[in-house]
Amino acid sequence: MAATSRELVYQALNFDRPERAPRHLWTMPWSETRYTHEIAAILANFPGDMAGAPGYCAELPPTEGDPHEVGWFRDEWGCLFKNIQAGVIGEVKDPLVRDWGADTGKVHVPREWLTIDRDRVNRFCAERSEFITGGCCPRPFEQLQFLRGTAELYTDVLAPPPDMLSFVRDMHAFYCELLEVWAATDVDGLNIMDDWGGQNSLLIDPAVWREIFKPMYRDYIEIAHGAGKKMFMHTDGHTLSIFPDLIELGLDAINAQIFCIGVDKLAPFAGQITFWGEIDRQHLLPHGTPEDIDRAVRTVYETLWRNGGCIAQCEFGPGARPENVREVFVAWDALTLKE
Repeated sequence: MAATSRELVYQALNFDRPERAPRHLWTMPWSETRYTHEIAAILANFPGDMAGAPGYCAELPPTEGDPHEVGWFRDEWGCLFKNIQAGVIGEVKDPLVRDWGADTGKVHVPREWLTIDRDRVNRFCAERSEFITGGCCPRPFEQLQFLRGTAELYTDVLAPPPDMLSFVRDMHAFYCELLEVWAATDVDGLNIMDDWGGQNSLLIDPAVWREIFKPMYRDYIEIAHGAGKKMFMHTDGHTLSIFPDLIELGLDAINAQIFCIGVDKLAPFAGQITFWGEIDRQHLLPHGTPEDIDRAVRTVYETLWRNGGCIAQCEFGPGARPENVREVFVAWDALTLKE
């Protein structure tokens, strides 16, 4: 009997010879409005094996505007984003926290996220055959940037002010509480994220990362594993320097820009962590050909596949061509279905 989508993902995570690479297509509002029919066709031919559970929250935190439309959007923490391109997310131009001692009272910690309807979440999981991840995603580094401003935060982490560290502890405690709420449901996995890399290196000194942020991720992963859940992490940019740390912490799957890093440089980690995508969205998906995509997928397969350990994921974002996105799944099936 063929494995269910949920079983395929577990097999890939456990290096247990899935009959094919599990599939996971990410779409953004940019592509959803431009390529509605193409996305539907891709999913009809290559159904996804992963899905996220809604929280069905009894309360929702206050927001203003639409994060994907041109104009202004205020997020759940009170950060104000300016967006100049429809279909993507804007940037914070006027940080809420100018002074850690004086301004943290302006921050709205979205405790409304804790009011999930556990029974409805569990019914959602029971009704689906996919591998289900929880509808939360702690992102401590990015949220601090949104609140404080990127340049200011980079300066702060070099010599953290006591008031900043106090806020970080409170934010981390909230994120732990949020993960614990979701870990008590029937989802299969939990998510965390932070974009840690630039084009060529980590955005901050890895030693600073290990001192301030690594302990947070340790707690998050321990919460997941303590409840029998897998932990997934997304991070953009060149993040090679922290791969050993994330593997040491027991992270199950990482969605990283493996072509920005260099697929060959990740070979030492094959079999130790699952590569949750991706195929190069900077160059290949928007500018390549289907033949280029086929070669890229083959490179990932030959370098990182170890009787599993890869999920056929790609992001259909700004500039990507639908024929290239489709080819990602064609190529993965051609390589793994024949095993």
